Amino acid sequence: MERRFGERTRPYSGAVTLPVRPPLAPMLAKAARDIPPEGAGMLYEPKWDGFRCVVFRDGADLDLQSRNHKPLLRYFPELREPLLAQLPDRVVLDGELVVAGERGLDFDLLQQRQHPAASRVARLAAEIPASFVAFDVLALGDDALLDVALSERRARLEALLARARPPLYCTPATTDPDVARDWFDRFEGAGFDGVVAKPLAGLYEPGRRVVTKIKHERTCDCAVGGYRMHKDGLGVGSLLLGLHDAAGVLHHVGVASGMAAGVRAELLDAVQPLRTGAAAGHPWSGWDAPEAHRGGRMPGGVNRWSAGRDLSWEPVRVEAVVEVAYEGLTNGRFRHNARFRRWRPDRDPASCGYAQLEVVAPAELRALFG
Repeated sequence: MERRFGERTRPYSGAVTLPVRPPLAPMLAKAARDIPPEGAGMLYEPKWDGFRCVVFRDGADLDLQSRNHKPLLRYFPELREPLLAQLPDRVVLDGELVVAGERGLDFDLLQQRQHPAASRVARLAAEIPASFVAFDVLALGDDALLDVALSERRARLEALLARARPPLYCTPATTDPDVARDWFDRFEGAGFDGVVAKPLAGLYEPGRRVVTKIKHERTCDCAVGGYRMHKDGLGVGSLLLGLHDAAGVLHHVGVASGMAAGVRAELLDAVQPLRTGAAAGHPWSGWDAPEAHRGGRMPGGVNRWSAGRDLSWEPVRVEAVVEVAYEGLTNGRFRHNARFRRWRPDRDPASCGYAQLEVVAPAELRALFG
């Protein structure tokens, strides 16, 4: 029986006859702290850090749909011919669009691929091509597989992609929790968010959080270079964080935010004494000039993602250090906003460097993407 989901979104661009039709709300994950143990009947996969993407192929029609039902093929035209050449005539795959570099997955480069100008899209497709990593098959031929157990869907996926060639890949997977824990530790910092655990007997339930994600959270010490006020005006909304490179240059790596109201007020009291004389010789002075962002990372860099936002901030003397929790690092910046943990009065800001975050891409990633 044909199944459709999310009927209020845009219609499919072609005359599709697939048993699972777009738009489709992908199955989602709920967070957990620990990897489910042996005997839990789980399949474990690396958690890819890219754009969620569902591929619909029906003859000459090819549609790449984002998690939010947006069309993606226009931004990744280089995938059209390889997918049409390698996939069966009628198939639906769930997976992730990624850009892989020497040090791992690069989410910043992936974000750059979503550009409105066709000429820019074409140039980026050649300069930083994307790959599609499949981790589930939802329909094959006339068969809808949403009500089929994951164990069988995985077997079909492996058979389907047994001879896949770049830029098409099948995600690694294991039923051994010890291997999953090893992945969790060694893949950290290479652009992976962690590990996903899926019940082998589970069905594919669109839009529901029925699988488990175990994400990395680590801490580091950062120099505080400034702050932004909270929108309520009653405390610090975010602390601007910096790390030194090997040459001693302080780079802006992101912000710590999401503090409770009481903590925001306490932070404001703590940073006020550091405002005096902060502007003189501040390493991020001149941040509002476009050329200031060409030689390093400063706060307030304007791009199409930040257009229209108030990026102003208050400098402080770079004398304080905070410990923050963060989930990932991409191109020298925190992937998401960090979370304030505590002040570190025992640390010198000059000792807060990138060296504490150095990582090496795992051998499996290098082998998979060459």
